[in-house]
Amino acid sequence: MSPAGPLDPAIAEIRLAVRKALAGLPADATVVVALSGGADSLALAAATAFEARAMRLRVRSVTVDHGLQDCSADVAAGAARQAEALGLDARVVRVEVGAGGGPEAAARDARYAALADEAMDAGAAAILVGHTLDDQAETVLLGLARGSGSASLQGMAPRSELRGIPLLRPLLGARRATTRAACAAQQLRPWDDPHNDDDRYTRVRVRRRVLPVLEDELGPGIAEALARTAEQLREDSDAFAEMIDETIEDVVEPAEAGIAVSVGALAANPAALRHRLIRHVVASEFGVSLSRAHTLEVARLVTDWAGQGPIDLPGCRARRVGGRVEFTAR
Repeated sequence: MSPAGPLDPAIAEIRLAVRKALAGLPADATVVVALSGGADSLALAAATAFEARAMRLRVRSVTVDHGLQDCSADVAAGAARQAEALGLDARVVRVEVGAGGGPEAAARDARYAALADEAMDAGAAAILVGHTLDDQAETVLLGLARGSGSASLQGMAPRSELRGIPLLRPLLGARRATTRAACAAQQLRPWDDPHNDDDRYTRVRVRRRVLPVLEDELGPGIAEALARTAEQLREDSDAFAEMIDETIEDVVEPAEAGIAVSVGALAANPAALRHRLIRHVVASEFGVSLSRAHTLEVARLVTDWAGQGPIDLPGCRARRVGGRVEFTAR
């Protein structure tokens, strides 16, 4: 028998990314792979199947049929067949997509709910999804367009949680071209979702129009630069979160029908931390997110106090009472 040829670089890159993501999982654990049938998720499923054998992991692929296209059932069945050929326990789940938040958000919510249900049914130690560096760059640009601050520019984290189960994104450092090359090298047949070419969707316009223009006008490497920006902002956010955890007990105290924050403690902190503390207190106590405009108005009760009255906020009201800012339910 002739020796095997060199491993295709695209396959090697995807497998290495998956190996790093799965490191530390106990042997015989189960992981769930989200498989749409597209190149990203198919390359992810193939790499996970390969790495799982060496790590003695069980893998269940979950293909969510949103029922939004006439061919959706056939596409889902085709993805499941390829997963079975890779040696995976393949599942297809049909979901109903609601109308809340627009079609993209509704489909995403239904998809993640189905993934969480399947992962809990399997007792999975992790859920893997196939977002790439290109997806990350698009997410950062969309966040920039919303203008909602650093939180929206952090993009997607390599690791988060879905109903308490680790949600892993191993391919955030890989380009879409790499996942396509990996599929081609393994003779896998990805499905091209026509929605990915539909300019009615904002993300599609970013992908097909905005990013190419930026590359043409500013030079190559824009997607990588956006992904690096997201990573750096996540690091900053983690640092701020640690500061808030260390500070919060020293600045808050109970108040009638709400919570109060020490004016002196807020004033002693730099503006960036002061604003995060205000948003954190309101989110934790009342479950709402403050806009920057609202945050700045509350901060003026600390830094520009001139006897102004209460401020109506989403879900609560803020007012200055002596040396405290009190937040109470509306």
